[in-house]
Amino acid sequence: MTVRILLRTVSLLLLGVWLGAAIFFSAAVAPNVFAVLRGAELANAATLAGSIVTRLLAIINKGGFEIALLLLVISFFTTRGQKPMRRIAEMLSLAIMAIMTAVGHWVVAARLATLRAAMQLPIDQIATADPRRIEFDTLHRYSVAMLGVAIVAALIAFVLMASRKSVPPASAGGLRTQD
Repeated sequence: MTVRILLRTVSLLLLGVWLGAAIFFSAAVAPNVFAVLRGAELANAATLAGSIVTRLLAIINKGGFEIALLLLVISFFTTRGQKPMRRIAEMLSLAIMAIMTAVGHWVVAARLATLRAAMQLPIDQIATADPRRIEFDTLHRYSVAMLGVAIVAALIAFVLMASRKSVPPASAGGLRTQD
């Protein structure tokens, strides 16, 4: 097994694991944590659910950022000889994934935590017309959108990586097969 094939396999594995975790978190974990805790009819159900989801989302976002950066470096070296547009598309997809997860974690989630602390009451007890609650809800929508964009970008990168054809080394008779 060549180094390129090994790196591509590891890249697909890392990206696939992150995609699975991000999709499972978005589609199953987050909505069910809120549903179960609200179903228990606790006064601060949304606050408790939000605390759980925030901790899990931090793992998804930081992991996505780290994986995207690693895969960008790997992709830079393993896509040499590929069609330029395909190479750019793969690397751009990974860059978008890195940017969305980084901004989602270090900007949006940080601001949400600051707002939660400033409210001094559970989010459930803050009026929906309160400017802090409006900002919180807006930032939450941005967070969801950013994770969605990161997932789509990761899916595109995954498809491009999985369909990439191997390029033989330059010493193999000078023939290079381009994808």
